[in-house]
Amino acid sequence: MSTTEKNYTVPALQKGLQILEMFDSNQRRISQADMATNLNVSSNSLYRVVQTLSSMGYLNKVGINTYELGSQVVSRGFSYLGSREIVEVAAPFITQLRDSTSLSSHLAIREGNETLYVFRALALQRISVNVPVGTRFPCHTTAMGRALLLGMSPAELSILYQGQRLDGYPDPAPQTLPDLIVICEKERAQSWSLHYSDHSTAIAVPIRNFTGDVVAAINVSGPDVIMHKEGVQERLINDLKATADMIMKEVGGGLGVI
Repeated sequence: MSTTEKNYTVPALQKGLQILEMFDSNQRRISQADMATNLNVSSNSLYRVVQTLSSMGYLNKVGINTYELGSQVVSRGFSYLGSREIVEVAAPFITQLRDSTSLSSHLAIREGNETLYVFRALALQRISVNVPVGTRFPCHTTAMGRALLLGMSPAELSILYQGQRLDGYPDPAPQTLPDLIVICEKERAQSWSLHYSDHSTAIAVPIRNFTGDVVAAINVSGPDVIMHKEGVQERLINDLKATADMIMKEVGGGLGVI
């Protein structure tokens, strides 16, 4: 960095960004004293920087001068970090679901009209369906995505998809907004979603918080040769609902998937 470039840096902003960069999967709560140690400055010199980050929602105070990443980090695009709590809670239940069904199971959240996969438990069979973490799909084109839409009314769906095309995706994905609303109404009534593509089938159910809002979804997916056997889908739906109930109790939902 040249001398001229150094003159244009903003030390306080630089320290603020360096503080945010300290947080990772192994260090999720950091004291102000540790922040200062990492930056080789005094704790008092960081007071205004930390207070500014806290007041703007980028840091959340969880103890005496101890902080974790705040909600604004999520809203500014760090969705995976923002989903860390639901991932931590859901992961053992999803893994158990994978073990009991021998099918791949995934966890996803919604970003606008996109599904973002944030956790997966891979099936160990040679033939399996595995979607990598970080993958995005349009919500209307997958069982997981439509499960994430089940908390929305037809009016809310109309607003979400206003001016957007849904066509161009293979059946059975809905091609128009009225088609999507009809499918969502049906799946909302039964409280689960199903979608098939490329010789595989997925079934998904929503995860709700204590207010009843859909905050995530889980699925099981596998090859059609397994998923279309007699009685398999009914059993998997029951397993998914039971798993969702356990996750929701842990995150303060506990409303049940009925």
